[in-house]
Amino acid sequence: MNVGFVVDLSREVIWTLVEVASPLLIISLIIGLIISVFQTITSIQEQTLTFVPKFLAIMLVLVLCGAWMLNTVSDLFISLMEQIPDLVK
Repeated sequence: MNVGFVVDLSREVIWTLVEVASPLLIISLIIGLIISVFQTITSIQEQTLTFVPKFLAIMLVLVLCGAWMLNTVSDLFISLMEQIPDLVK
């Protein structure tokens, strides 16, 4: 195992994590901005107001994208497990 392999493996893992987490983070950001604008316009400064809409939106994204996310992470895991015999040599 050389440095180039470790760098490539790290890059692949980080990119997969970013790719899988981005739908959840983006929807959370969008809902948070919408709620913040609503709070600013109405002068309602309730901290718990953002929790329920964000929670529901994230659950919806998990239902819609969950299979894709699981397949992506599973493919990465399988790829890493298949590389173990080559690393031991």
